[in-house]
Amino acid sequence: MQRPIHSFLRARTLPMALGCALLVLAGCAGPQASGPVPPAATQAAPWPERLHHLLPADVLLLGEQHDAPDHQRLQREAVLWLAARGQLAALVMEMAESGHSTQSLPQGATEAQAQAALQWNDAAWPWKAYGPVVMAAVAAGVPVLGGNLPRAQMRAAMQEPAWDRHLPPAALARQITALRDGHCGLLPEPQLAPMARIQIARDASMARTAQQALRPGQTVLLVAGGGHVLRSLGVPTHWPENLKSKVALARVQHAQSAIETEASQTTGTGAIAPADADADVVIDTPALPPRDACAELREQWRAAPRGQR
Repeated sequence: MQRPIHSFLRARTLPMALGCALLVLAGCAGPQASGPVPPAATQAAPWPERLHHLLPADVLLLGEQHDAPDHQRLQREAVLWLAARGQLAALVMEMAESGHSTQSLPQGATEAQAQAALQWNDAAWPWKAYGPVVMAAVAAGVPVLGGNLPRAQMRAAMQEPAWDRHLPPAALARQITALRDGHCGLLPEPQLAPMARIQIARDASMARTAQQALRPGQTVLLVAGGGHVLRSLGVPTHWPENLKSKVALARVQHAQSAIETEASQTTGTGAIAPADADADVVIDTPALPPRDACAELREQWRAAPRGQR
């Protein structure tokens, strides 16, 4: 069963918004995914083996919901699978700023060394969640590259009107709607356009980092929130025409939709479910415990100093 676009965007945006307490300079993102996204087919093959369906590609973008541990597990397994075959050129992560990397570290580097090299912000991106992804690449001798727009550049991005012209009007409107809905209507309307500029600038930063890491015959794995990987809104809008990329979108199922999806499945092919034009595949993961994310965000909004709202 297809989930409506607005509910899918909202479900993917709110957890991130809570983690950033209103993202003005935090580096966390707005829209997490777009739809409508079809239900997944029965997937008999283990996840990493299904990567065969997505290769070859210069860049493989893997979109996540930030508070879904299963999505970080998928990322780690993708790193291990690609690295074991000598196919992983680099791991680019939204969760670290551009300009920081593990390239100078040995394969036996410690977690502390990796965190220091990436200037990791544990408050924004819990190392407990992402550390295993990073360390899988480090242990394989694969560089981990920060891709996010540096925080110091975000104010300038907010004030740059050129970003307003990067996306077609309809796509820009989707960005702004997702930011509004994802923050439960708490962001003042005048802040929405500047926040959309940050989103676009961050996508451009990740795209540049990935392109700089390209190696013939190998694949760059780019890990980011779901909205950043979408073809019509995110990083792929910054690619040159000759760059070949594939998009895999991890999706947390609502409990009821998971039941309905299972009931609708009649055959198991082992193939990845086709998505719409925004993604090549959708990987469903189990539902998370229910929460009133808007209530949590409103409470954070009330507690935040006025200058941080």
